[in-house]
Amino acid sequence: MSAVAAPVDVRQHILDVAYPLFLRKGFTAVGLAELLAAAQVPKGSFYHYFGSKEAFGEAVLEAYFTEYLARVDSLLAAPGSAAARLMAFFDDWLDSQTGDEAQSRCLVVKLGAEVSDLSESMRAALARGSRGVILRLARCIEQGHADGSVPAALTTPDAQAVSLYQSWLGASLLAKITRDHSPLNTVMTSTRQLLGLAHMSA
Repeated sequence: MSAVAAPVDVRQHILDVAYPLFLRKGFTAVGLAELLAAAQVPKGSFYHYFGSKEAFGEAVLEAYFTEYLARVDSLLAAPGSAAARLMAFFDDWLDSQTGDEAQSRCLVVKLGAEVSDLSESMRAALARGSRGVILRLARCIEQGHADGSVPAALTTPDAQAVSLYQSWLGASLLAKITRDHSPLNTVMTSTRQLLGLAHMSA
């Protein structure tokens, strides 16, 4: 670690260290002493950037969604039809739930139920981030209706996006509970059907 580090780098370093800890253990199980030891920073540095553990948790979620939404933007802006771009997004989601590192690398799946009753600010951060994902999906679905790659539906693109997001979030949580990928395979099949891509191989 350099003798003179930019303040923003120290703050980001603490956030980066917290992410895998929260994924593995949850929010409440990670104590400040463990976090400081992992980040190798003194307690004063932590409280310089974060007024409380709750404020820190909110900052972790905001940093997570900033990075994640940038990834979503990249996936949904790739060349190809809107349906193909949507499938790239859901393929990426599937990979994030079934990789070797963890059953899920999604903080919404890991922390959603735990912190929503614990912290209003963290719940609000989760809600804002989730809404950001839904808005991007809805925009791409609308593009799919325009380019003909996504079949028209009785519901609006926003309602379709909400339904898809809820289905994937529920399947991800159920896969975590059962330690079985079947719920994810099921939601992938239903997503292909909804997008008119049921002929595509799994």
